[in-house]
Amino acid sequence: MGQPVRDYLLTLCVTAAVTYLLTGPVRKFAIAVGAMPAIRARDVHREPTPRLGGIAMFGGLCAGLIVADHLFNLNSVFELSSEPRALLSGAALIWLIGVLDDKFEIDALIKLGGQMIAAAVMVIQGLTILWLPIPGIGTVALTQWQGTLLTVALVVITINAVNFVDGLDGLASGMVCIAAAAFFLYTYRLWYGYGIEAAAPATLFAAILMGMCLGFLPHNMHPARIFMGDSGSMLIGLVLAAGAISVTGQVDPDLMNLFVGGERAATHAMLPVFIPLLLPLTIIAIPAADLVLAIVRRTWNGQSPFAADRGHLHHRLLEIGHSHSRSVLIMYFWSALIAFGAVGYSVHSTSLWIVLVIVGLSAVGLILLLMPRFTPRAPRWAQSFVPPRYRRRSLRLGTAHQAAQEPQQGLGDGEMGPEPQDEGVRAPVAAGAAGANGATAIGAGSRHPGRRKAASRH
Repeated sequence: MGQPVRDYLLTLCVTAAVTYLLTGPVRKFAIAVGAMPAIRARDVHREPTPRLGGIAMFGGLCAGLIVADHLFNLNSVFELSSEPRALLSGAALIWLIGVLDDKFEIDALIKLGGQMIAAAVMVIQGLTILWLPIPGIGTVALTQWQGTLLTVALVVITINAVNFVDGLDGLASGMVCIAAAAFFLYTYRLWYGYGIEAAAPATLFAAILMGMCLGFLPHNMHPARIFMGDSGSMLIGLVLAAGAISVTGQVDPDLMNLFVGGERAATHAMLPVFIPLLLPLTIIAIPAADLVLAIVRRTWNGQSPFAADRGHLHHRLLEIGHSHSRSVLIMYFWSALIAFGAVGYSVHSTSLWIVLVIVGLSAVGLILLLMPRFTPRAPRWAQSFVPPRYRRRSLRLGTAHQAAQEPQQGLGDGEMGPEPQDEGVRAPVAAGAAGANGATAIGAGSRHPGRRKAASRH
């Protein structure tokens, strides 16, 4: 069992490395072709930032599949199943649509049609839901049309849920990475715990998806140097949906030998089988809730469901006083709690401590939501090792007073030092202006070398 884990780790690391190394050149390419849209009213960032990060993520996906195909323990996934080929075909199509949208801003209905076509391409090649395990009834076989419609619906919902949540630096890639990690633990247990070979493709998809997100995150954390754009958000949404479809509709519950004893005992024993029905929903619970609320809000206001606004959950976290970084971390926390809580409960459904831990962590999350202005302070022995905003007030005042007493170096007679700047209020910068995020990649640098990059208030 140790060897397959090493193969998965190798695949993950190669995917992450290729994604990370490609993101820098892709960033310069995005600036060169003008994929740096002007600041919109709903945007949180203050400077034009290049998009098309999905190009690097697609490169990581291809590299991960190639490496896995040449590994002894993972090669059987490609020999016994057509799902990796189906995933690559659907991913290439949705990625191409996303690249065109990042550059030319195509219509929302065209994107929706492209998402449905990408899902249909995967269905044609065998990545589809064949049956559903329903509590109290058992396994229900689906007709071809039922399986196709359900598969397309799950793909479209997941893609748009991830796309909707992509509004803060590092938010979508981090949340999907957390979801993929939880999903990997679940599918790996099905494959090696129950010996179900049909769960192998979903396990591979989850490992590759983690690598794609981890490789892109260093470039996308606040302040982001590049955005993944629709080419990235729709791509990782499709990969996440493909894993959920694979493990939900391809794994036969009869192989788990759970139907023993009475009906109640069999239903309770089948909880690990029911979880795949809920796990895709718990993984995208936060994005899906945001998607539903956005549709209801826009329809209620007489707008199109596809009209953009500033009413998303991450926007509301900023409005009540949370900083950019803290808003992202709070969304990470809730995503991890829901996804790993569902996986933990599926493994030990009879353990009360699982429920108690989930309830306790939920209370912690609610406290964090209600205390946007709270800033933790480090103990006195760690004052010199933490950023200034986490130091005690007395130490910060002493440091500031000492800096004020010291003469400024390098200033001639009559020269003034740099004026203090407000980091929290920055006027939007036009696309292509010097000093914008990434503008120095191919053009002249900022004419104000002393000027700092925009940062969120803490």
